[in-house]
Amino acid sequence: MLPSGTLESYMKKRYRRLSRLFKDILGSEYFLTDPADTACYSFDASGQENMPWAVALPANTSQVSRTVELASREAVPVVPRGAGSGTTGASVPVSDSLVISLTRMKRIKSIDPVELSCVVEPGVITGDLQRAVEKQGLFYPPDPASLSFCTIGGNVNTCAGGARAVKYGVTRDYVRSLQVVLADGRVIRAGSSTAKGVVGYDLRHLFVGAEGTLGIVTEITLRLLPLPEAVGTVAAVFSSSNAAMDAVTCLFKSGILPRCAEFMDEMSLKCIRDMLPFDAGSRAKAFLLVEVDGLESSIASQLEKVRRCIVAKGAEKIYQPPGSRELNMLWSARRGLSPSIKKLGFEVKISEDICVPRSRLSSMLDFLKDAGQIFPVTILTFGHAGDGNLHVNLLFNRKELNSDKEIHELIKSIMKRTIELGGTISGEHGIGLSKKPFIHLELKPEVLDLHRQIKKILDPGNILNPHKIF
Repeated sequence: MLPSGTLESYMKKRYRRLSRLFKDILGSEYFLTDPADTACYSFDASGQENMPWAVALPANTSQVSRTVELASREAVPVVPRGAGSGTTGASVPVSDSLVISLTRMKRIKSIDPVELSCVVEPGVITGDLQRAVEKQGLFYPPDPASLSFCTIGGNVNTCAGGARAVKYGVTRDYVRSLQVVLADGRVIRAGSSTAKGVVGYDLRHLFVGAEGTLGIVTEITLRLLPLPEAVGTVAAVFSSSNAAMDAVTCLFKSGILPRCAEFMDEMSLKCIRDMLPFDAGSRAKAFLLVEVDGLESSIASQLEKVRRCIVAKGAEKIYQPPGSRELNMLWSARRGLSPSIKKLGFEVKISEDICVPRSRLSSMLDFLKDAGQIFPVTILTFGHAGDGNLHVNLLFNRKELNSDKEIHELIKSIMKRTIELGGTISGEHGIGLSKKPFIHLELKPEVLDLHRQIKKILDPGNILNPHKIF
């Protein structure tokens, strides 16, 4: 039963009391409640938004632990956040929630060239870490397109991948151990700093990709590799998307394991054509960017195999960058593609990332082409063809497609076809809010129930990023 007075006055008193308690932990400067300050924490790259009650900016694990312990005791929902570059709404606040932004925790604590590892805080920018380890002749392969501003903590929470995943794997493959704050504020270590370790269940991988629903990661020990001696790059344009996909299949049949095999369809190419260091030509309908790496002595032979596949599958034009300037232009165009889609002038862009076996890529593209003729949308597709991961962008204007039900049915049909082809509804972006309605297409009821049981054990009060995934 509520105290005397209205519910509104009671809530105001409650939040004033909570504000004092959180400020005692964080300091007044790092606990934000003014909407002018909290608004920039209300959304992510999905386009979804919701205002939080407050934002906490902890500086260390102790502050995170005490903040979460207080939130748990007071039943305050907690939403962990990195740079907000996610595309599925995983870091969008729920109503009356406390966002815990980890961007102040941005130290690279150590880089060990003997153990081939590093220890970092979650707020470290991915690109900054890559540059830091490369100065010591080391290599951190995961390279999401947002690497210049996304954080390692965010990468862990979504199990981010990137262009080099085809050869080197995703974030999960480089996590040795995690320091995690649980829902009641306890701090645990999951995994080991050693190269091997099989004691107990593999809890570290339980937290990787969990989108902050099971715990808040405050320190990450990552596996590193020796920096490849040399890299070789080839770009090619084709008269059809299927020809480009045939070239990708040929690469693997010929014994080549490229470090990247990036695909863009005709509409994608239109967006970045003026950013390329060469003239793609008027007949270009698809684009491939292929990289190999390894010993300097191996690059020429690897590139020759790549060229043979590309020529055999009917490439209209082949381009090999003569220097670092042209190479950087190629990658700037690729990484700048998603924001460049705005040039096309559509009011709405919905991005989905699906993943199918490489041998089914052409079938998926054919389905998307047909879907674009049935629904009043433009479908633009690009992605990591080397591992079957396609980024499907649905572009439309509200006057042409203003029914949420119609949009839902289109997305559902894409997800169903993905599953039919032996794929998964998310290759690297996670589930968050956007894909929650479709998770049952991939996970059977008994598997979903097991997920919920794990969530309930680790977060019985359901305060950690509630309403996400399930």
